[in-house]
Amino acid sequence: MRFFHHPGFAAPIGEHIMPMAKFQLVADGIRRDLPSVEIETPPPVSRAQLLRVHTAAYIDAIASGEPKELAESQKFPWSPVLYPSVCLTNGGVLAAAGQALRDGASAALASGFHHACADHGEGFCTFNGLVVALEELRSAGKIRTAAVLDMDLHYGNGTALLAAERPWLRALSIYGNDYWENVCYRDVTVCQHQDGVNHFSVPLVPTGGSDGGMMLGALEKHLGWITDAGKPDILLYQAGADPLRDDPYSPLDLGHGDLMERDRMVFRFAKELGIPVAWVLAGGYSKDIRKVVEAHLNTARACVEVFG
Repeated sequence: MRFFHHPGFAAPIGEHIMPMAKFQLVADGIRRDLPSVEIETPPPVSRAQLLRVHTAAYIDAIASGEPKELAESQKFPWSPVLYPSVCLTNGGVLAAAGQALRDGASAALASGFHHACADHGEGFCTFNGLVVALEELRSAGKIRTAAVLDMDLHYGNGTALLAAERPWLRALSIYGNDYWENVCYRDVTVCQHQDGVNHFSVPLVPTGGSDGGMMLGALEKHLGWITDAGKPDILLYQAGADPLRDDPYSPLDLGHGDLMERDRMVFRFAKELGIPVAWVLAGGYSKDIRKVVEAHLNTARACVEVFG
């Protein structure tokens, strides 16, 4: 099994709630704990590949830093290292998706950037690596249809908006915080957005006790929506660490065991139906970065357990 990592995934943006160090720590943990996994270095995506999803004006802003408001629309301070870094993370998603088509499963040890929209960034997300990767595979004739399962704590608004323009793509988001117009809503009953034919969302309302059964029940109930229009040629999975109860954004009472069982369910679903699956690291803002890293390592363990 091959996963993808590059030291350049972590843009040196200084002190920030987004724990850039986790990418390297997860790669190190996989090398230590999962010797059957080979970690390879992906190439960056090109401007031409980005242009299939994002506007030229937005790409130029990220590359140049001007206009500043657009260059920092994803809530990162702009620097010259930002553009090459996000090209590498998007390249990791593309490499993992291509590898999944060959091997059945793979991973990019980077973010999928699900809040990124066509003409601007949001929520620490610059370019939408999920849709960039799928557009490239489709352009190359390697896939015709695709699906994204988003189980980050936050609603994948950028992916939903991009999916609405792409009838060949289905996007399912199961979330505990809503996210819309660059604003996070901890109470999922406050913000209501409209689903579409090919993008569907499932809010998780805290129960006041353990929420593991609720989350897993929602996943079991709605996972089949991905195949309602036929089996997709590939599934990209946003495996969020931020639903953990220790996360400062999370209202949900979920532990590591809950998230690992979530991951097993996703991987079993893909394997049983013969759908290649590539997953990415998503979310995770706990002050103790070890908890974030452990959640991501558990996703890797579940992947190896099911596909190994």
